[in-house]
Amino acid sequence: MKIDLQSFRRRTYVFSFFAVMLLSALSFGQRHELGVQLGASNLVGDIGRTNYVLQKPLGNISDFGIPFYGGILYRMNFNPYQTLRFNVGYSHIQFADGAAKEAYRNRRKLWGTNSIIEADAIFEYNFLPVNDEQQSMLSPYIFAGLGAMLSNTPQIALEHDFRRDAGGTAQTPVDSEDFVTRQGDYQSVSQITMGVPFGVGLKYKFNYNWALFGEFMFRPTFSDSIDYSVVDENSLQVTYNKDILAAGSTTKSLLQETPFLEVAEGRVADFLKNRTVGNPNSKDWVNSVTLGISYSFGRPPCYCGD
Repeated sequence: MKIDLQSFRRRTYVFSFFAVMLLSALSFGQRHELGVQLGASNLVGDIGRTNYVLQKPLGNISDFGIPFYGGILYRMNFNPYQTLRFNVGYSHIQFADGAAKEAYRNRRKLWGTNSIIEADAIFEYNFLPVNDEQQSMLSPYIFAGLGAMLSNTPQIALEHDFRRDAGGTAQTPVDSEDFVTRQGDYQSVSQITMGVPFGVGLKYKFNYNWALFGEFMFRPTFSDSIDYSVVDENSLQVTYNKDILAAGSTTKSLLQETPFLEVAEGRVADFLKNRTVGNPNSKDWVNSVTLGISYSFGRPPCYCGD
């Protein structure tokens, strides 16, 4: 095998250049932190309790599981006060109308659970220079950012079908409403939505490299179906039986033609409206109370201004 020495040298130089740049960034750029968080998450939505934090766990673990939050984080400290942080976390939430204070929710008796995976980019501001090189310091901090959340959402099948005789043979409709619409299978599918995490925390730096912290994080989301109270139109599978085809078509159901189509679409709209629980204009919140520990590494950056 023949080796192109000139090409090999060029690649070696390029690799060496980027390696030196990376080491320089780690050694002389920012100070880094890696950490873990554990705690509990809760839902504030159209089903279940409405207090934003410190909701009591529901008793039946076999049905509801345990309210839980677990995650890892990376912090990049720009100066003693300002930090850019990246989170990846998992939440298990539970919600039940029977535990709510509101009488109308108690009467409904709706309940459920959901599991959420999230990734956040967050800016932190410390009120004291806790990121500086020092043996110990305690500082409160505030934070806000933007995140993506992967959760479960209901998907429902809605079938438009012809009326049938005793033998099951499809009957041609005699008027625009002479067909049936029935709900089919229900299943849970994944959805991605955005969240806006923000909150407050307290960080204690000790032994130069270690830090303990606790925080309240609030996450208003862009979804109203984390508690399954709303079925989005995109999550509704609408089918039309094709035992009787539209005139001149080999694939299109007669029910997809005027005037039957308008009636079918109206039934879909009514189904979505009647399936909605609570206020569709109020989005769900997923909030957490956590404790964490982190370890700092890398040479401290020069925070001086000149």
